[in-house]
Amino acid sequence: MAERLPRGAAIVYRAFGAADAPARGARLASIARRRGLILLIGADAGLAAALGADGVHLPERLAHRARRLKAAHPGWIVTAAAHSTRAARAALAAGVDAAVVSTVFESRSASAGRPLGPVRLALLVRAVGGPVYGLGGIDNKKARRLIDAGLVGLAAVDAFRT
Repeated sequence: MAERLPRGAAIVYRAFGAADAPARGARLASIARRRGLILLIGADAGLAAALGADGVHLPERLAHRARRLKAAHPGWIVTAAAHSTRAARAALAAGVDAAVVSTVFESRSASAGRPLGPVRLALLVRAVGGPVYGLGGIDNKKARRLIDAGLVGLAAVDAFRT
């Protein structure tokens, strides 16, 4: 998938404690550097530092660590998952560069909650008042429905699976 993304796109590598995470991460970091992609590591600052990643993506429950991570690693991009207006506001107040809000549309993800839909998402983005990416059930057709939602970008998983 990383070979097909446009220059400047970001990838979040979530290893979930896999034993081969450093090796897989190193391969992904190599591709990201060669292709001009931004590489964020999911919730593992040690792995992110070891790989020379561009930063980390935190789960909602760890968003409070953003400012400390950015202080320890100047120049890192730190994002966090958020599943509500309150969580997105808290993440931005904690110093994340952007909140990744889900679930936008119905999703096959095991962690997907009730879909917000375009209208409720747009209201959330306006209420949050900071950079928000949308995630969950987004494909090319559904992305068009989010043009006026005020998002800074889109995140996807299944849309890239072949």
